[in-house]
Amino acid sequence: MSSTRLGDHLVQRGLITEMQLAVALQQQERTGERLGRLLLILGSIRRLDLGRALAELWQLPFIMITPETVSPAVAQRFPLEATLKFRAVPIRDDGTTLTVAVADQPSADLRETLAVVYPGRVLDVRVTTEWDIDQAIAIANRRKVVDTSIYGLYFRDQAESAFTVFTLPQYLLFGTALIALMLGLWAAPLTTLFALNVPITLFFVTVVAFRTVVGVSGAAAETTVTITDDEVQALRDRDLPSYSILVPAYREAAVIGRLLTSLKALDYPADKLDILLLLEEDDADTLAAAKAASPGANVRLLVVPSGQPQTKPKACNVGLLFAQGEYLVIYDAEDQPEPDQLKKAVLAFRRGPKELICLQAALNYYNWNENFLTRMFTLEYSFWFDYLLPGLDKLRMPIPLGGTSNHFKTPVLRELGGWDPFNVTEDADLGIRAAMHGYRVGIVNSTTYEEANKHLGNWLRQRSRWIKGYMQTALVFSRDPIGLVRRAGLRQALGFALLIGGTPLIFLFQPISILLTLVWVVTRTTALDPLFPPAILYLSLFNLLLGNALAIYINMFAVFKRRLHPLVLFALLNPLYWMLHSIASYKALGQLFTRPYYWEKTTHGLTRHPASSH
Repeated sequence: MSSTRLGDHLVQRGLITEMQLAVALQQQERTGERLGRLLLILGSIRRLDLGRALAELWQLPFIMITPETVSPAVAQRFPLEATLKFRAVPIRDDGTTLTVAVADQPSADLRETLAVVYPGRVLDVRVTTEWDIDQAIAIANRRKVVDTSIYGLYFRDQAESAFTVFTLPQYLLFGTALIALMLGLWAAPLTTLFALNVPITLFFVTVVAFRTVVGVSGAAAETTVTITDDEVQALRDRDLPSYSILVPAYREAAVIGRLLTSLKALDYPADKLDILLLLEEDDADTLAAAKAASPGANVRLLVVPSGQPQTKPKACNVGLLFAQGEYLVIYDAEDQPEPDQLKKAVLAFRRGPKELICLQAALNYYNWNENFLTRMFTLEYSFWFDYLLPGLDKLRMPIPLGGTSNHFKTPVLRELGGWDPFNVTEDADLGIRAAMHGYRVGIVNSTTYEEANKHLGNWLRQRSRWIKGYMQTALVFSRDPIGLVRRAGLRQALGFALLIGGTPLIFLFQPISILLTLVWVVTRTTALDPLFPPAILYLSLFNLLLGNALAIYINMFAVFKRRLHPLVLFALLNPLYWMLHSIASYKALGQLFTRPYYWEKTTHGLTRHPASSH
């Protein structure tokens, strides 16, 4: 159907003016988007009016979708993949006539597929709106949506799912080690403690050296693909692909309006954005706040069906089912991405190698100077995203994704099985899983600004969840160590072990190691002499003094890229900050056994600093 025909019809019906049509046609010349969608984006017409007008043009009846109009038994016979592909839902079947709701003119391919699934039926095609199609899919396929979002990865490859926390071999290994430790402490306590002290000390040295080497490598590294401002400005809107933005938001009524404002500031054609707000079924406040913010026509409000686990990755899997963009990015509700981030990601994907399927933008904080915690958090993130991740990329080691601003090639993300809803750091898990499948995760030179936790309780909840997720990821990918090395290579496997496995272990062992070392050095008690022969003593002192000094220096250096000079001296307080990590690690370890899938919610909207303060 030509744009002229639709435009003239809408003008004749008095639904739009000649001026509105001219503006939309001019925009269409620039972007190549469908006229009806452009009119919706521009606010020139309501969805309902456009749907009725299209039905008149196509000479088809119009229908509004309600729970009463949809027969789930009929709709569920049509494969969910076909429903999402064609944006068509069979809603009634009397044995002779099949009623199908569509939001676009039915294609021959759709008719042929329906004829195979519902043979011998006369088609009664009815037009509805895009929003109503989403509602019909949700009503008719609720069970499928829930099952796919929760168990999709598990049924695809159980070995890559954190649903099973410990496998039988892991139980046997840890159980045997625990029994041996208890027997050793009972029969020969000093010898046993010495046997523990040696590998722990060596492990500390190895992890400190690893992070130092990676950080130094990152200091001299460019991002995977560096995009210039001139390259961004040279892009034509017509050449840009569709882009889905997933925003999982649970109990985020305080910040959801601010997020929608940030998304409007993105330098990307609004008609090529497919924004999905993923709202939980039991969160009426955020749903009401989202509606009150008057989201644009490119925003869809998707209600995530209730079901356990109630986690961010489960919500993202629902969004992935409905996403229509060629590329896809995740933002959290408090995020403020740089306006040109999507364009940079598009250019980076086009320039990068075929195996590059995900790009991570840097994360930092707009309330970095609010209190002790926000300053330390900013120091940590500056090192992580500006030095450590670029270093991992330069050394071709697996990159654990951050929880937001991950840009994906949508088809490959579906091929990988989406996110693991049982892993509470689904981002890190997905980054490692992509590497295990031979894909590459890269870094793009753009930043998303977030709200740093300013309250200790909130920080501990968030950090213990992150560390628990690292424990889950380490357990998942260490189930078959030989297979891990075979699939990923020795270097990638070692990088995974030292970063993902090493991070929680360092924090768990740190207070014990420091305490024993300090007691021995300060008191010079002979009772601990067997634990500290000269070689171990020097390594322990290296960990305590030089290791901490190196880490402090690297964190000091990290702030210079972003010119956050007031934070330099706060790097001296890192040992205190790391002790908070140890507290969070023991909390995470306890939850790994008692509540492995529990998602501890981080409260946002607590800062006094405006999001634009960066």
